Amino acid sequence: MRAMVFDGSESRLNDMQVPEPIPAAGEVLVDILACGVCRTDLHLIDHELPHPKQPVIPGHEIVGTVAALGADVTGFAIGDRVGVPWVGRTCGHCRYCLSARENLCDDPGFTGYTLDGGYAERTVADSRYCFHLPAQYSDIEAAPLLCAGLIGYRTLSMAGDAQRIGIYGFGAAAHIVAQIARHQGRSVYAFTRPGDTAAQQLALRLGAVWAGNSDEAPPDELDAALLFAPVGALVPVALKAVAKGGVVVCGGIHMSDIPSFPYAFLWGERRVVSVANLTREDGAAFMWVAAQTRLEIETTTYALGDANQALSDLRDGKLTGAAVLSIR
Repeated sequence: MRAMVFDGSESRLNDMQVPEPIPAAGEVLVDILACGVCRTDLHLIDHELPHPKQPVIPGHEIVGTVAALGADVTGFAIGDRVGVPWVGRTCGHCRYCLSARENLCDDPGFTGYTLDGGYAERTVADSRYCFHLPAQYSDIEAAPLLCAGLIGYRTLSMAGDAQRIGIYGFGAAAHIVAQIARHQGRSVYAFTRPGDTAAQQLALRLGAVWAGNSDEAPPDELDAALLFAPVGALVPVALKAVAKGGVVVCGGIHMSDIPSFPYAFLWGERRVVSVANLTREDGAAFMWVAAQTRLEIETTTYALGDANQALSDLRDGKLTGAAVLSIR
């Protein structure tokens, strides 16, 4: 089968023919229809994530149909549409798994990083970590739900009941979570790369009360700031923007170093926290919300063989919304 493969030798993918995967017990074989292109994939090929499987097929926002079932699979049938997310497996017995924190598992498997992913025509996945997808979304629209949506949802949940939400980096995750925040009755303030008027206009169209450059101060104090841009220098900027008792939530798997900043920025019971992965409970909750609320998913579609171009466009800030590979 055809796949785009990262072998670690350079920061690009190779278009290759690889053996067809065979589902083991508990796994489903998936005919892939679409796969989202995530910034985590970019961190992978830019050698910013440690110890990937090599070679590895990237991609963890997978939409497809079940082509075959391994032994003991329940909950899915051949022909079902299925979503395969970032968390591909957990150990089930470490102290985190045993305390409903499987997102922090000591021995996890991550789709498209330590397990082969969705930049391919087929993949296998542990059925226990897969999701049924809301029917109202096309395959292309559904793909970003599986990471941009899921991680954005967990990031927002870590802001508690904050009313005024600042979002730094208005890309794939942000444009989804902004709609959820607005659906929940919160006010959204969008911060983009300086001069990115397309992203600012998208934010306003999706209901943001204000949109501006990341180096600007918002017109109101924020209760929480969600950081999706992998730029550590934004942490002190966001801390200055949040009110006393506010929280800055870092939603990415990788971020550049956070520079030193005056203690006064943190004082007043402000907090800085990070998001690590997701739980299956997060996934079920988010998919319910996505089914109840018709989210507008902004996408740019690429062919499988154009994955390197999609990653380049993401790196260069040329995308508004999410990039998605159309596999078939």
